[in-house]
Amino acid sequence: MAKQLPCIDASCRDFIDRQRIFFAASAAPGARVNLSPRGTDAFAVLDDRTVAYLDRTGSGNETAAHLKADGRLTLMFCAFDGPPNILRFYGRGEVVRRGSEAYRDILAQAFDGKEPAGARQIVRLHVDRVQTSCGYGTPLFDYRGERPSLGNWASAKGEEGLEAYRREKNALSIDGLPTGLFDGG
Repeated sequence: MAKQLPCIDASCRDFIDRQRIFFAASAAPGARVNLSPRGTDAFAVLDDRTVAYLDRTGSGNETAAHLKADGRLTLMFCAFDGPPNILRFYGRGEVVRRGSEAYRDILAQAFDGKEPAGARQIVRLHVDRVQTSCGYGTPLFDYRGERPSLGNWASAKGEEGLEAYRREKNALSIDGLPTGLFDGG
């Protein structure tokens, strides 16, 4: 039932446009596997082999640590309504640091230059495999709306508070791997 596609084609883009959530999975040798939900409002297809998402400050920074140590990243989209389908992008990821020229370019190109409160970095995935599968086992869910919690929290912290929080909570992974957030990469 799984099908490999040569690239991120129009059918993939149409499917992504109908989704509200995707999942990012990463790992590094000797470290725990990390799996995080992300909103598609912060996701963009850059070209037929490259995607990116705007990553906001959170309780950890596992993906950045794993990408720095190993580079592997998988993104998965599931149809929770409509016809069943699962879409996965496999490849090598990299963190694009906030404030860098590359960050500004992606922000302008893919996100209309809009940076949400708490933006920490952009994660870019160079896709080497595009795969769909049936999704028959995925349950149906109804979308009720976005949660304002993260934006409200980040706005209340302010830029100084976010910087202090990132230094305390986002410099190392839960396994002690450096995320590169403060060492320039």
